[in-house]
Amino acid sequence: MERRAFLKVATVAAAGTLAAPYVRGQSKKFSGITLRVNGYGGLYDEALKKSVAAPLEEKYGLKVQFIPGTTSADFVKLIANRENPPYDLFMGDSPNMVELINAGIIEEIKVAEVPNVKRILEGFREFGEYGVPFSVASVVPVYNSKYIKQPLTSYSDIARADLAGRAVIMAPATYGSLLTLLGMAEENGGSISNVEPALKVMRAAKPNILALAQTNVAEVQMFQNEEVYAGIFWDGRAHELRTKGIPVATVVPPKGVYAVISYINVVKGIKYPEAAYAYAEQLLSDQGILGVPQALRYGVTTDVKLPEELRQDLLFNSPERIALKKRVEWEKLIANRSSWIEELNKIIRT
Repeated sequence: MERRAFLKVATVAAAGTLAAPYVRGQSKKFSGITLRVNGYGGLYDEALKKSVAAPLEEKYGLKVQFIPGTTSADFVKLIANRENPPYDLFMGDSPNMVELINAGIIEEIKVAEVPNVKRILEGFREFGEYGVPFSVASVVPVYNSKYIKQPLTSYSDIARADLAGRAVIMAPATYGSLLTLLGMAEENGGSISNVEPALKVMRAAKPNILALAQTNVAEVQMFQNEEVYAGIFWDGRAHELRTKGIPVATVVPPKGVYAVISYINVVKGIKYPEAAYAYAEQLLSDQGILGVPQALRYGVTTDVKLPEELRQDLLFNSPERIALKKRVEWEKLIANRSSWIEELNKIIRT
């Protein structure tokens, strides 16, 4: 080969060698962009960083910043700054979705923008095309099998005579408590428009109720200290107790399970909606959707194939279990919230 031809070939080869990393770098389409997300804090945010944020940065150069706080305070901040949103993506549970939609501060999310939306299970997207559901926390009866030998089977079993002075429920103002009331009502012929059957159960249960748990941490501690043997709790928290060596059994009421679903939303008026859609797409991928259940054992919302160790721990782990998830009319529940809390407080105080 002539020297000139050799040099030409060598130059082309060298250019190709140098270009490859450059091309790969340029393929990171969201490099330099940071999405801001309101966070829940602790293991929840850490799970999302690992299963969603880290893969997005590796693939696209996209950074995600979680800002821990309380959803109610974050919502107020978002409303107050709608012209210059402090968040690009907003996490909220089913009750928060009603407020977000009514305030007109979130975008609809369609399959054309987030193809993995089509993988969401039927009944798990409660608000039309608003929000991407990614995690399910169920309110369930639980009991310490070391002390309670006859298993609980329903929400209404909290009134059983053998639980005298050894039961705990969530504070009346919490949505966990309101879902419990709805569960009791529908187990006993009532409805969201008629909770008197549930109030009757609560009156019967009053001698059993040692405490009203103001926080999840407080309820965990009551079970750990063996102050209480039974109660109503979140399924993920029951799993937490089992990891701490407490033999807490989770009950699946045969007439249905009541749950709160967590959503991610794209905020109106943000600079990088395409990057926000990429976050939602990754969240609904197999890798993304398994992040929270692997850390906290809350349920999934898609058709992902569950690893066996997760399948055993998750409440909604089969078509039969999924069919038990009750539809909640959140607008009606929120409208009834004040009167229900008032009635519950009357029962507890008298």
